Amino acid sequence: NVAIGISAVGYLAGFFPWLSSTPIATTIGVIGLLWLTTVANFGGPGVTGKIGSVTVWGVILPVGLLSVLGWFWFKPDTFAAAWNPSGMSLGEGMSSSIALTLWAFLGMESAAQNSSAVENPKRDVPLACMFGTLGAGVIYVLSTTVIQGIVPNADLAESTGPFALAFAHMFNPTIGTIVMALAVLACLGSLLGWQFTIAMTAKSAADERMFPAFFSKVNNMGAPLAGMLVMGVVQTVLALSTISPSLSEQFGVLVNLAVVTNVIPYIIALSALPLMMQHGGVAKGKYRVNVAVAVVAMLYSTFAIYASGKDAVMGGTVVMAIGFVIWGFIASRFAPGKPGAVQA
Repeated sequence: NVAIGISAVGYLAGFFPWLSSTPIATTIGVIGLLWLTTVANFGGPGVTGKIGSVTVWGVILPVGLLSVLGWFWFKPDTFAAAWNPSGMSLGEGMSSSIALTLWAFLGMESAAQNSSAVENPKRDVPLACMFGTLGAGVIYVLSTTVIQGIVPNADLAESTGPFALAFAHMFNPTIGTIVMALAVLACLGSLLGWQFTIAMTAKSAADERMFPAFFSKVNNMGAPLAGMLVMGVVQTVLALSTISPSLSEQFGVLVNLAVVTNVIPYIIALSALPLMMQHGGVAKGKYRVNVAVAVVAMLYSTFAIYASGKDAVMGGTVVMAIGFVIWGFIASRFAPGKPGAVQA
């Protein structure tokens, strides 16, 4: 969420240059957006959903149009010049990009969190995850490929609003400014939704007695107020602790940390898959295929942790250690024979 806030500040800097003038100014802007979207969620899921249904067009319109129309401005020479400008080997290139690639897909599993509101969750939730991931992948590849053939790599590297810059190259600066405003809208909408999702995740954990009980409390509008406030404080501390000389550097630090802290639960979930399939009586053929896919996914996830760098691994280790300490205090709640043990 802090990384999304940095993206929003990057686009806002096109309107308010002082936001990117110093690391302190950038951090103040990020913290301000984090708390703005936190407070906006106090109105509950109804308000969040209505705002999100509007802000989502801020990303659909420019990215969709760029992916389709941008090819008319695509220049092979510009794209070729942007291909591996640092002269990295294939392995080095994969290592440097894997964290950002995974970060782009983080949250694909969040569809399962709303399964109670789906008519046929057993069928629709897996389909939403699969097709949503595939669709996003296609859009990512198209948009990032075409933009590198429109805008010179050096300009992209220095820009805090690459999509706006692309439209400015395609049309004129006014169109670029409009796209920049849409991007700000999209980032704010995304941040708004994620703030609510994180608070609801904490509430779900509290409902299962894995988090303190106050995370379960909601206001009259159905918003988990306590969870939102706690998450806001944590995000503020994270924004302050990752202050970097530039937007891109701070974004990179947060992306790497986010990948490590999210991939570890993925690996744990993958390790539980064989046992779940055994208890579910999955056919041998399907069992073998799923295990093979799980092994590949675990290897990929492990490599992603390595590629994220020692600082991110250290930060992830600290987060995991804190989690173990907390678990030590609440593990007795789930001892065999006690209520909640089966659900846990």
